[in-house]
Amino acid sequence: MGIHRIGLVVPSSNVTVETEMPALLGQHADAQFSFHSSRMRMQAVSPEQLRAMNAQRERCILELGDAGVDAILYACLVALMSVGPGEHQRVEGLVAEQLATGGSEAAVRSSAGALIEALRAIGARRIALVTPYLRPLAEQVVAYIEAEGIQVHDWRALEVADNAEVGCIPGDRVMDAARSLDLQGVDALVISACVQMPSLPLVQAAEDEFGLPVLSAATAGAYSLLRALDLPVDIPGAGSLLRADAPAAARQ
Repeated sequence: MGIHRIGLVVPSSNVTVETEMPALLGQHADAQFSFHSSRMRMQAVSPEQLRAMNAQRERCILELGDAGVDAILYACLVALMSVGPGEHQRVEGLVAEQLATGGSEAAVRSSAGALIEALRAIGARRIALVTPYLRPLAEQVVAYIEAEGIQVHDWRALEVADNAEVGCIPGDRVMDAARSLDLQGVDALVISACVQMPSLPLVQAAEDEFGLPVLSAATAGAYSLLRALDLPVDIPGAGSLLRADAPAAARQ
């Protein structure tokens, strides 16, 4: 069984995605993975620092191309969604073009695109959302998702600007925010629309509590990477999204 190399383009202050993605994909029954990161400098989740961070993308892609990765995940959701609708498609296309120039055929995904892909995969048309962002950035995330034809019925912004602090937001605070949402008529709950806000231990518990599909930027990223690599989506204990290819009896 070969090892699939996953490249992660990560904000320099992010410590969560490199924990949660291996934890998720490490449970896969049929595949093994290694993880290789390149970092873009970013400390505050502000429009200025997000723009400066995005400007470092090409260097990161060159570094990951050198590692011979099989798939790349651009792991900062708000960096793309804050630019405007459709940005994930534009950036994924530019990254794929850059990789192809260097002779790499690695699959390219982004946290922003993965969230949209995952919501469509479960047929979600009306969702609720928890974000760590300051309100203006959270509003841009909501607008981005709605531009993709998915209604955001209710949402919460925890208004944490320091990205290192986002990585330390306690699960109780995230769950309290989720419990305050109006979930009437909602198809799915995104409990963390940010790969830096820790959520992995919350996804299955929240799905059990609220009785509807619950996903996060991390579980959506794992789903998208598995689809990109043509691997079965069957990872237990992290919500129904990641049991898409599980035998029917195992999903009960």
